Amino acid sequence: MTEITDLEAYMMALGKQARVASRRLASATTAEKNSALHAIADDLERQRTSLMVENRKDLAAGAGKGLAEALLDRLELTDGRIDSMIEGLRQIAALPDPIGEIFDMNYRPTGIQVGRMRVPLGVVGIIYESRPNVTADAAALCLKSGNATVLRGGSEAFHSNQAIAASIHRGLESVGLPREAVQVLETTDRAAVGSMIGMPDYIDVIIPRGGKGLIERISNDARVPVIKHLDGICHVYIDSEADYEKALQVAFNAKTQRYGTCNTMETLLVSEEAAEKILPELARMYQEKGVELRGCPTTQRLVADCLSATDEDWDTEYLAPILSIKVVKDLDEAIEHINSHSSQHTDSIVTENYTRARRFLAEVDSSSVMVNASTRFADGFEYGLGAEIGISTDKFHARGPVGLEGLTSVKFIVLGDGHIRQ
Repeated sequence: MTEITDLEAYMMALGKQARVASRRLASATTAEKNSALHAIADDLERQRTSLMVENRKDLAAGAGKGLAEALLDRLELTDGRIDSMIEGLRQIAALPDPIGEIFDMNYRPTGIQVGRMRVPLGVVGIIYESRPNVTADAAALCLKSGNATVLRGGSEAFHSNQAIAASIHRGLESVGLPREAVQVLETTDRAAVGSMIGMPDYIDVIIPRGGKGLIERISNDARVPVIKHLDGICHVYIDSEADYEKALQVAFNAKTQRYGTCNTMETLLVSEEAAEKILPELARMYQEKGVELRGCPTTQRLVADCLSATDEDWDTEYLAPILSIKVVKDLDEAIEHINSHSSQHTDSIVTENYTRARRFLAEVDSSSVMVNASTRFADGFEYGLGAEIGISTDKFHARGPVGLEGLTSVKFIVLGDGHIRQ
């Protein structure tokens, strides 16, 4: 580990280098960026053994500090996970390049043409925890979208992240792009995070990926715009006109396909007209899977061994095999509950009533709103974006899964032929 004696000077130099590199990347051709991505993938393949050696240092240090098994699992680089990193780089290389796209061109009455062009954001700062594969994924997305990036991974993955960074640098330099286009902080000093979020002259946007505490701190303290989401309190509402089999499948999958993800359902809402028919069977399915149920009084009457839900349950992201259930009068009450308690991540309705589905889509204020589909589909890959840097519940600048287009901005362009304003 490099010893950094003057953190402020180090961060300032890093920011200046990122800004210079961003100008070079903004003018890089699609062929250059794709060649760099393939070169990085090739280097990771060649360095597979050394990657795993460095990763074992992190695993040993983590075990020594008493990291939980789940965190050690997230930290580990297996052959399969290295394969996934390499494949992810090649998939991003195959995606269409958004930079330079010109759209909405229109002739104005004066004779000029006005349109918009897609351009990079500039320098993207990403602060994340645990998974070292994020280093490769984030670098690749930023590179393809023409952005320089500054990456600050968790201290528990320091050696793994530095090894991946070395492959990224070799890949960039092999095709003539600046290694400073991707910089991974060479310090575990927590003060570096404070520096990153206070450098608006050098970093254009911050994307935090991690626990709620980290994201809240960055959101509260940053002087740089932040793309974030704090919680994934997702709902499924089973309407009185839902198809019974569809409702069982969607509600069961939305909770049990994976428990620890931000697009997992945490609260199930059921119309009182459908509750008596569907809740006992659905509860049996959950309980067989080991899901703890917490419900309103009506739910408790219909479901054996259901605990009483508290007010806090409606505002909790469990990330665990726990589900809160509420029986509501109708669609109006369901929408009111969602808009009051949802984190504006993903919410779904199960219904065969077209009018109610349209109302749900229009009136639920979340970044993803679904009809007859599991909330687990709220994912950049599933949406056809190829990959994502995260899921934003903000309304500016990006909302929902943030892929390549979410890492760009637009500028107006004007084409004239000697036109002057009268």
